[in-house]
Amino acid sequence: MKAPKPGIFSLIIGLILFSIIPFKEALSQSFAYKTLLSTLYEKDFPVIYPEEIDDLSSYQVLDTREKEEYQVSHLKGAIWVGYDQFPTFSLDRLDKSKPVLVYCTVGARSQNIGKKLIENGYEVYNLYGGIIHWANEEYPLYKGEKRTDKVHTYTRAWGIWLNKGVKVYE
Repeated sequence: MKAPKPGIFSLIIGLILFSIIPFKEALSQSFAYKTLLSTLYEKDFPVIYPEEIDDLSSYQVLDTREKEEYQVSHLKGAIWVGYDQFPTFSLDRLDKSKPVLVYCTVGARSQNIGKKLIENGYEVYNLYGGIIHWANEEYPLYKGEKRTDKVHTYTRAWGIWLNKGVKVYE
């Protein structure tokens, strides 16, 4: 059997490396993001992963980001409650018999709002990874009733974690 020509052998090795390196980088970034999230979340606070949500309409979905962020995109049917504005949100608008899904950019602000809801007797779940993870997993985002691929990432620093979609900072 003849040995492959050096040019063909180099091409094959190059193609293999080219296909592996981006995959390794993606794995590394995913691991880094998960590590970051583990430092933000309290271990006993209930989180739910996007793939665990069979029907988003079975939750009362609350967007705990600022109004500018919500106006860029949000989860379907989400009610904007804000973070700084949340104390003025009327909890009477919520049904205590239906679970609440809270989210923000990565899950830190929504966890804080979720604690307040739990103190008031609601069943609450924090969306794991926030809207960034939701977008990266290619779940739909909306601006009003129309689908969009834009995501307000809060700051450029948080924007490094968004791999799918169009980053918006302002």
